[in-house]
Amino acid sequence: MSTPGQQPHGAPGAASLADGEWHRMHPLTPLMKGGLVLVIVIGYLIANLREKIVYWLISLFTPTRVPEFGGDPVDWVVNNNLVLLVLLGVLALAVLLVGMFWLMWRFHDFRITEAHVEVRKGVVFRSHRRAPLDRVQGVNLTRPFPARLIGLAKLEVDGAGNDANVPLEYLSTAKAESVRADILRLASGARHAREATRGSTDAAAARTMRAQLAASMDAGVTGLIAGVDLDDIAPEHVLRIPTGRLVGSHVLSGLTWLALFAVIFVGGMIGTLPSVLADAGPAGGALAIGIALAMGIPLLLASIAVTWSRIARALRYSIAPTPDGVRITFGLFTTVTETIPPGRIFAVEVMQPLLWRPFGWWSVRINRMSGKAASQQQSSQAQQFNIVLPVGARADVERVLALILPDVPAEVLPLIWEQGVLGPVAGDPYTTIPPRGWWRRPLSWRRHGAALTDFALLLRRGRIWRQLAVFPLARLQGFSLHQGPIDRAQGVAKAQAHSAVGPVRGEVSGLDSQVLLAMLDTLSVSAARAAAADRAHRWAEGHELAGTGAAPAADQGLSAGHGLPAGLGGLAGQGPLAGQGLPAGHGLPAGLGGSAERTS
Repeated sequence: MSTPGQQPHGAPGAASLADGEWHRMHPLTPLMKGGLVLVIVIGYLIANLREKIVYWLISLFTPTRVPEFGGDPVDWVVNNNLVLLVLLGVLALAVLLVGMFWLMWRFHDFRITEAHVEVRKGVVFRSHRRAPLDRVQGVNLTRPFPARLIGLAKLEVDGAGNDANVPLEYLSTAKAESVRADILRLASGARHAREATRGSTDAAAARTMRAQLAASMDAGVTGLIAGVDLDDIAPEHVLRIPTGRLVGSHVLSGLTWLALFAVIFVGGMIGTLPSVLADAGPAGGALAIGIALAMGIPLLLASIAVTWSRIARALRYSIAPTPDGVRITFGLFTTVTETIPPGRIFAVEVMQPLLWRPFGWWSVRINRMSGKAASQQQSSQAQQFNIVLPVGARADVERVLALILPDVPAEVLPLIWEQGVLGPVAGDPYTTIPPRGWWRRPLSWRRHGAALTDFALLLRRGRIWRQLAVFPLARLQGFSLHQGPIDRAQGVAKAQAHSAVGPVRGEVSGLDSQVLLAMLDTLSVSAARAAAADRAHRWAEGHELAGTGAAPAADQGLSAGHGLPAGLGGLAGQGPLAGQGLPAGHGLPAGLGGSAERTS
């Protein structure tokens, strides 16, 4: 079981690790996975408790007569000629730690085959994780700040399921980038990753451990100064966010937290001040000031901490297209690079808070399968992976949408911008809340609505906080209608588009129930046809499938030419689905992973 040496990413003749063989992680992996913390804890204990430690060690050898000593125990050890014994003890401890780290590294390896990514580890308790390549939802490359200093990175393969991720921690930055490219090429349907000659592999394996560590640290310092993971992308294809705009947007968003904490502060003061002033007498004023400072300062620091953590995570943001998918990099100290392959995005949302409107700023979020446990998905760090554009002008948003939704038809673009994000406009095709249901959304009932096209379901919400959600039909998981007693009396219903877990909500309420029922029937057929024709998840086979058109749809037994019913806000009668009629209640064919239902 050999460990190939580290070659620069993309170098000619670089050895591919996607050879089906087991390979070990970087030799410093145990140190980064808790060994560094262990060393720091041991150092802290020795520095602060060395007197008790020396006393305990002496008692082990002379339990019947433990000598008393005062002052510095190190001086006592020197005066009693115990230096050699202490040094031998320190050496034994060091050997024990090195042995433990070596065993951890020796039993921690990975392999990449044409079907799976596998990681196994553990000495006493063994674990073996496997991710099928055809279920890979993305590959994230994370560089924690200590790891960046020595040129290491953690690779995480996002699987399709709860707690399905497979981490490869740690590899050198160059090797991690190479492994990421291999995984994405194999996941795309390519038969083989980069090929390597036997000579280059043997030369790499011959490199010494010292040369590997020196190369890793050199690459780490260079990446810390100049940035990483953009060398293989043309500068004109990289979208960056100006630092001033990024900081300003988060400061404006931080005002929301500040307002929330201010409400808590005022409520707390109103509840405590009357009793304090009544009981404290002349000293009540000073006591009230002390209580105000004790409550206000922590709340203010919490507001600043929340804002700064968001700024630090979003700094050095960039997004760019690559042959393997959309590559997004962000982070000031801990740098994260995620690559999202085509066909792995289930929903997209463009949003604009009220405070951003004077500046024309927008944010873009997505729903995707993260492979993390449900508890991990609630953390702010995990939610950062769902933000593909923290803040940007309209031109930036259009570039990002073109990257993550490259197959949007030209005729759908007006529904996204002029009629969707910026709407409503006179005569736009969105189905909105009828006048009888205005009380459900008093401020936005004319804007709150939905539109259905052959490509996607679009949901428009909010007048103060503008939001537009796009659910591509090829990856829509389901569409359901709900109607309570009051809804039934008014002839309205609530619709829910089901997608992968994420920040993009697929809910609209108060729309006409008959319109939604017709939309449900039409969407069932449209989603089935879109899923059958979709090949985005096998993007490397795109050239082979060129010219096949809608042939896969014929296998579903659907006749050509289905049109959207009038009043649904779609492109009625356009595209390959124009003119087809189906009986009410037609559902998604089995095996497409979706559902269509009515609930009363």
